[in-house]
Amino acid sequence: MSAFAQDVMPPNSLAFNPVPRRPVSAVFLPKEHGSWSLALEPLLLGLLVAPSWAGGAMAGAVLAGFFARRPLKAALEPVASEKRKQARQALVLLSALGVLGLVEAGILAGGVALWPLLLAAPFGGLFAWFDRRNQARATAAELAGCAAFSFVPMTIATLVGWPAGVSLALAALAAARSIPAILTVRSYLRTTKGEAAGAGIALAASAAAFAGVLALTARQLAPMIAVGFVGVLFLRTLWLTGSRRPAWPARRIGMMEAFVGLIYVVLIALYFPAPLPA
Repeated sequence: MSAFAQDVMPPNSLAFNPVPRRPVSAVFLPKEHGSWSLALEPLLLGLLVAPSWAGGAMAGAVLAGFFARRPLKAALEPVASEKRKQARQALVLLSALGVLGLVEAGILAGGVALWPLLLAAPFGGLFAWFDRRNQARATAAELAGCAAFSFVPMTIATLVGWPAGVSLALAALAAARSIPAILTVRSYLRTTKGEAAGAGIALAASAAAFAGVLALTARQLAPMIAVGFVGVLFLRTLWLTGSRRPAWPARRIGMMEAFVGLIYVVLIALYFPAPLPA
């Protein structure tokens, strides 16, 4: 290389060490792999049990809100940066998609049918409060997020005219899966790190889920297979919080939970006693 070239292009110039660009997906894709399963399982449950065009529009709005979490957080950063610029652009797009989805669902099924979202709003707001303080992985935050998403299948059911009681049963079935799962996995991971596990809370939540689903079945608001599956999930909690728990990494536990959740949703959808419109 000539002396002139060395003067204008020093060895450490960007020409030789380009700065890698952030992929667009990094702006909105959640980092927590477990959130994918626990957030999208209720959505899939609603679409399989009570499919409709309005439910599809609602699903689009929910997905937009799910992906808007990271851009919202980055968009509020006080220091201007390329990351903040990309986040604000993504937030505008996702917000528009979310609003359009809700409006379309309201037009197709009537705005009143969206009333279960009022039940989800306080839990969603609580999660956002924790997330703004970088505490999204706190137990209360994760439980609030699960509770908020549990009302998604209920909303999808009301969009096709299902009665409130039967629609609420879908929310209960979603919560019976997600809330004990959160507590069980947290207890397992803490135990592997030598921390206080809180196994009693996980077992209590699993037992309450079993009792709740049993009550729904007795009133013919849930299929019998749900009782058996939630019973299996209770045994899963006993196993993962007991002395003979496996020495598995977090990734393997997460993959197992995702598979279990998918089977749960499919079985509930296949055997759910769909009612006549109200």
